[in-house]
Amino acid sequence: MKKTYYQKLAFMGMILVILFAFQNYTGSEKEDFSGVKFITSNSTLPHLTEFDPNELNEKQWKNLGFTDKQTATILNYKKMIGGKFVSKEQFKKCFAISEEKFGELQAYIMLPETNKEAKSKNFTNYKKTSISIPGKFNPDSYAVHDWMKIGFSERQAEAILKYKKFLGGSFVSKEKFKECFIINEENYKMLSPYLLLPEKTPDTFRHDQKTFEFNKTKARYHAFDPNTTDLEGWKSLGFSDKQAQTIINYRDRNLKGSFKSMEDLQKCFVISAEKFNEMKPYIQLSQATIVQNRNNKTTEFEQEKTDFSKTDINSITFRQLLEFGLDERSAGSIIGFRKKLGGFVNKEQILTTYNIDTELVKKLLATAPLNTANVPKYNLTDAPEEWLKNHPYFKYSADKIIFYRTSEKDENKIWKLLKVKPEYEARMKLYLK
Repeated sequence: MKKTYYQKLAFMGMILVILFAFQNYTGSEKEDFSGVKFITSNSTLPHLTEFDPNELNEKQWKNLGFTDKQTATILNYKKMIGGKFVSKEQFKKCFAISEEKFGELQAYIMLPETNKEAKSKNFTNYKKTSISIPGKFNPDSYAVHDWMKIGFSERQAEAILKYKKFLGGSFVSKEKFKECFIINEENYKMLSPYLLLPEKTPDTFRHDQKTFEFNKTKARYHAFDPNTTDLEGWKSLGFSDKQAQTIINYRDRNLKGSFKSMEDLQKCFVISAEKFNEMKPYIQLSQATIVQNRNNKTTEFEQEKTDFSKTDINSITFRQLLEFGLDERSAGSIIGFRKKLGGFVNKEQILTTYNIDTELVKKLLATAPLNTANVPKYNLTDAPEEWLKNHPYFKYSADKIIFYRTSEKDENKIWKLLKVKPEYEARMKLYLK
């Protein structure tokens, strides 16, 4: 009996020895991290510049070349040490950052070298650059010196341009602009309201830098007067719809209707220095007669008088409305309402514009003709969704129209389903074929 007991005990002991030996063997294998490489040089991005690792969010760490897991490790490590990196020395200790990767980033990290230096009374913390924004602007047309004027360093400005080049030559959208590695959340919130870019990235955008191309209008240069050039004219010179409209708004509102000199045109922020030099030989400022004094300085401008009996209301400019006698508020309201509509269809519409001098506008309507040939019109079944959602007469019913027409192609039936008031229906039909 005792013999069997001791045999079982010995057998159990042998099994335990084998298990311990196996655990030690496999455990030692797991501890060998010598072959692990977290970051390789292939992940380096072409737009590195100074950065504070305490300000980077998850997306910005990924833009630096880190994977999802590495990014999570860095952010968790930052929490472990109190929520803030105090030195490059401390940052380097994060095991998700290899020696090679730290060597690439070291020169750009805005932290003191060592913990001792960080605690030194003589150490001055890096100060955030204050951003100063002059007004709305298209970041695609900004050069290094323009970004420096806003408040970025030269290296940061160069990095922004490299990032634009990385995208294919344009920031494309505010969404893409925000992804720029050095644009932190605070700066983006300040810049966003002034960016002349669409909010969202178009579905047609391709992220492959080599294959992505923009549908830019090919410039067709010819002699032109910037004071009489309309939207289509600016577009034929190589500008986009938004850029062309911005130039017109700048001329009609900021400059009261006309460019008085080459310098005025050159100051328009959507016209880059390179673009201005291309256009310069073709510019003919014929409408403004410049009278100079003895010091060769411009003192006054004599504008050619407008013949309002031959001036189409759908193409009349801000300056011409001022010339007729309207104040800036009235002129701006008419131009703005016309732009939203895509053009006036009848003169009664103009009298419904807010903030106008009704009596003076009636005199204008009695004098000036109205050409509706270029006003865009559609059928309910084929009107573009963007047009429906932005048009003042359709935008409140746009979603219903888009929904009903997916299953119904008879416009009369769509009108019945919409159930809009008769006066609204009559107004909407002005812009339907």
